[in-house]
Amino acid sequence: MADAGTRPPSLLALASYLASQAAKYGYRQLEAVLAEHHLLLGHHAVLAALDDFGPLSQQQLADSLDFDKSHLVGRIDHLEERDLVTRTRDRVDRRRHQVALTPVGKALVDKLRPAAQESQRQFLSALSATERETLISLLQRVLAVNDAVRHGLGNDDVHP
Repeated sequence: MADAGTRPPSLLALASYLASQAAKYGYRQLEAVLAEHHLLLGHHAVLAALDDFGPLSQQQLADSLDFDKSHLVGRIDHLEERDLVTRTRDRVDRRRHQVALTPVGKALVDKLRPAAQESQRQFLSALSATERETLISLLQRVLAVNDAVRHGLGNDDVHP
């Protein structure tokens, strides 16, 4: 019989299990901050992507976040209702919509950025600065390779 809180060793040997369970801890503080603004992690991801890349089509946004397009629409609806983003018809292709941050959305992203950084600092506090950099680098490499596969590219096409 396992002690309370003891995780199964067979799962602790799986990197994907470790990553998903560790991610839960990394999200908790950020989720609390986002909840104060009536936002979820998915909303934050949309806002961050638009801040990083500028206006995007809904398809580009879904691709960059690996979100199902049908789920993305509800997130955008919520953000649009809050005047955090605008959604307009693409001038070139009227079938597409462009999504962009509003000034209110930009101000909120700027306000949330320090909270997101602090949540990650606390989450990774068991690691030295060098270990944090190494972990992030390794996770970025794994993600880049898997994103390449998702987009139909081979491992040789990835330059993390």
